[in-house]
Amino acid sequence: MTDQTSAPRRGTGLAFAYVTTLFFAWGFVTSLIGPLIAAVRRVFELSYAEATLTTFAWFIAYGIASIPAAAIVGRLGYSRSIIAALVTMVIGCLIVPAATLIDWYPGVLIALFIIASGVTILQVAANPLVAALGTPRHSHARLNFSQFFNSLGTTLGPAIAAPILLTGGVFAADALITDPATRAESLRSIDFAFLAVGAFFALVAVFIFTARKAINASAPATTASDRASPFVALKSPWAVFGAVAIFFYVGSEVAIGDLLTNFLHSPDILNVPLATAGGMLSWYWGGAMVGRLIGSGLMLTKVKASVLLIVNTTIAALLCLIVTQTNGPTAAYAAIAIGLFNSIMFPTIFTLTLERSTAPVPATSGLLVFGIIGGAILPPIAGHIADSSATLNPVFFVPMVGYLILIVFAFAASRAKVRNAEAAATPGGH
Repeated sequence: MTDQTSAPRRGTGLAFAYVTTLFFAWGFVTSLIGPLIAAVRRVFELSYAEATLTTFAWFIAYGIASIPAAAIVGRLGYSRSIIAALVTMVIGCLIVPAATLIDWYPGVLIALFIIASGVTILQVAANPLVAALGTPRHSHARLNFSQFFNSLGTTLGPAIAAPILLTGGVFAADALITDPATRAESLRSIDFAFLAVGAFFALVAVFIFTARKAINASAPATTASDRASPFVALKSPWAVFGAVAIFFYVGSEVAIGDLLTNFLHSPDILNVPLATAGGMLSWYWGGAMVGRLIGSGLMLTKVKASVLLIVNTTIAALLCLIVTQTNGPTAAYAAIAIGLFNSIMFPTIFTLTLERSTAPVPATSGLLVFGIIGGAILPPIAGHIADSSATLNPVFFVPMVGYLILIVFAFAASRAKVRNAEAAATPGGH
């Protein structure tokens, strides 16, 4: 499973296409958290702190489930782990209507945690699998291309879900939250959204089940080391360094995404209606989608992944600095543009770490996915700064620090030796 010097197996292109559908699936469901926060806040009459527990419940699952997920992948292999993850996500989607039926907000949080746990298993399995399905020197490009479909999911998700979650019921004009019929209508909208997503996951699970032979035939063979304890990744400095980098990347990206709507709405930025500002959030996520497509193309040429990561992290840090020092359209569009340069960071950090880690792939992948917990840690810090500041501009110091740390990672990766000498020596290798 960890041998990247071997020639690509036959049929890897078909297996790659199958696995890439998973990236769209978990991107789609992750993007529902934004409109869901607005929905549950009004339906359950919550404070902002209580409503944002949806984000916490989602991202804390990565910290809790990632290490067990590595053990699952090491023991079950790729295809069975992926199917188990999708079944877990379906179960979580079914819990949502059960929770709303008894009007119990903590039940929604439990459901989100279960869904995110399934997504965690998907990430632990799918990211290294895509990196392995083909020639080693193109692993960065493949993962960036798959992550393009993840970004497509995050771009389409809010556009489809927001009209379902945020219209009618308690969101209708002159609606009374205290009216049982009005609340029931909005609760059923939440149910419908998650039942539809659950049905989608069930279809994907059937699709992967029918394709399991192609995936198993193309996937690297499981070795004894892959079944070792996932905690062995803690002995690899590069696995730990990569997890720290993922922590700051995800935390920075989510902190910006969570507060960007209110930032653009601010009188000294664009002073546009909140709904208009919310629509502009798709530019931020859409920039990541475009950037991943461009990045994967550049990596198929002679542009090294580590060099591209240095460029993107540096520009992202500079854009954050611009936002902290300016107002009006300059600050607004600098903030939105960060999404474009976020694009290649996650998949590139992932593959650079896999190349340099001395731990088995499942263990390294599990530790890297654990780093996604940054999405549960950095946004509250940014929120605290927002509450104590006259404007939202100082919030961008949080992601700026994150990007500065990523610059250090990128430079270190550019100078470090990879475990696969063949990939390093090949033109275009990284």
